[in-house]
Amino acid sequence: MPKKLPEIVAAVDLGSNSFHMIVCTLRDGKLQIQDRIREMVRLASGLDKNDEIDAETQARALACLERFGQRVRHFPPGSVRAVGTNTLRIANNAQEFLSKAEKALNHPIDIISGIEEARLIYLGVSYSLGSDDNTRLVMDIGGGSTEYILGTGDSPCEKESLHMGCVTLSNQFFKGGKLSKNAFGQAVLFAEQQLEPFQQTFRRNKWDKAIGASGTLRAIDKVLKLKNWSHDGITLEGLEQLAAHIGHCNHINDLKLPDLNPNRLPVFPGGVAIVYATFKSLGIDRMVVSEGALREGLIQDLMGRIFDRDIRSATVESWAKRFHTDKPHAARIKQTIAYMLPQLSNEKNPIDNDTITQYLNWAADLHEIGRDIAHSGYHKHSAYIIENGDLAGFSRQDQILLATLVRTHRRKFVRSLFAALPPPWKDLAPYLSIILRLAVLLRRNRFDADLPEFKIAIEKTKIRLTFPKNWLNESPLTHADLMQEADYLKQSGFKLDFS
Repeated sequence: MPKKLPEIVAAVDLGSNSFHMIVCTLRDGKLQIQDRIREMVRLASGLDKNDEIDAETQARALACLERFGQRVRHFPPGSVRAVGTNTLRIANNAQEFLSKAEKALNHPIDIISGIEEARLIYLGVSYSLGSDDNTRLVMDIGGGSTEYILGTGDSPCEKESLHMGCVTLSNQFFKGGKLSKNAFGQAVLFAEQQLEPFQQTFRRNKWDKAIGASGTLRAIDKVLKLKNWSHDGITLEGLEQLAAHIGHCNHINDLKLPDLNPNRLPVFPGGVAIVYATFKSLGIDRMVVSEGALREGLIQDLMGRIFDRDIRSATVESWAKRFHTDKPHAARIKQTIAYMLPQLSNEKNPIDNDTITQYLNWAADLHEIGRDIAHSGYHKHSAYIIENGDLAGFSRQDQILLATLVRTHRRKFVRSLFAALPPPWKDLAPYLSIILRLAVLLRRNRFDADLPEFKIAIEKTKIRLTFPKNWLNESPLTHADLMQEADYLKQSGFKLDFS
């Protein structure tokens, strides 16, 4: 979070087909779009048989981010939200690429889940269209995934992300740009199969309006209008004429569709197949197209973080309630963390103290959610739920960090678990875990009685706790717990002293 309100903010969407950036000025809490930049990168096409992004595609993507970086490189921390979507979710070398991408952009890049992508898309559409009482079906086609969302007003209620996109379907069914009626039919059938388990959720009787929110849908809408196949949004009748036209062509160069960007042409048939299958499967007659999409949703989400309306905090509160955690106990742990952190503040930390406090408080709120599964090894269950759940507002990196703090908050302190975290968390998170461990330990009796004033210091691998004279003698259980904790930490190269 920025130290002061930024005057300008930006969102960057590293999509599987295109990279997008939107830059907005922020005055009196109101946004004004200043700049939009889009480049076709086709990240999904660069995945090899081992699901790694090849060198040529990485170079193309990094060159794009260098250009984006020229625009936002000097923006203050916390004023740029950048996310990667489906291709970076599945690429085995995503972390290696991200380290280079973050240097090019000079801002952190989060990888978000498909469900989180769906939430942000809906947020962008809602902002673009304004709120009303109608239930909306929102559809967004990316290069590697397609999202479907039902919602009313600003609130999405059903979200799904399917592993099919305009790039992946075009690569699978229209290799080399070759077209045929049979190939198009097979692509539509494939998309219908992916949609089949969700037909009842998103069928026509569940919503009032259908809204499209992606470059693919905007391109289809434009083509249908210019060909006089549809005049009021995307219609089923217009799609049937477009599908028939594609089926009669032998190659994408034969399509000759008006005002279709040549860069979009190689992935256009796959996108049309997904839209046609969606209309048929969900009973859609007409769909209007929104200008708002993921990047507008990212800007709105960033505004929430800047103005202390972080959806992540609301998510943590909701999940703590859902899993019946001991809220007063979590509050005592957070109080103890708040007492310790000022004693440990370090200006050299690459992460600001507000962010450190935020993650530790979230960990305190969620560290016991695994008790709803089993008391034995509950910290492992808690960590699994956090890492694999659909936590609104959290990126994949957020969830892994939070899960690691919770997983290591008790029993054996497995230092190797931090190795998978991205920098700088890889080096900083072990210390955050130790702070959480000590706060939980000191509040183990779950009493409301105040702890005595104590001192804590951490210097590299040495942790020192100093309590008032005779307090440990009068608190034999805490003394025993600290002795056990010293043994746990010793096995990972840390030394805990206390008196």
